[in-house]
Amino acid sequence: MLTSKQRAYLRGLAAGEETILLIGKGDISENIITQAREALKARELIKGKVLENSLLSPQEACDTLCAACRAEGVQVIGSKFVLYKRNEKKPIIELPKASSKK
Repeated sequence: MLTSKQRAYLRGLAAGEETILLIGKGDISENIITQAREALKARELIKGKVLENSLLSPQEACDTLCAACRAEGVQVIGSKFVLYKRNEKKPIIELPKASSKK
């Protein structure tokens, strides 16, 4: 589970990322899930966009892909969403540590 500080850090990183996942007409296919999994493995952080002709809302697309890829939704803004999944073998992104103070 991401902390708000980590989420904010990832949002900052995502701002410079290109949108690589496009969700169009119809549901999220196995092909899109595979594409998202591979991109998450290689990059850890990916940005997607739901096109106007899609039947899914950006939040629904984000939630569906999070469940399918075991990733975390970082944010949903307008038609775009950002997913994060840490690569356990070769982590790329160093997240800020969760503070232990309450």
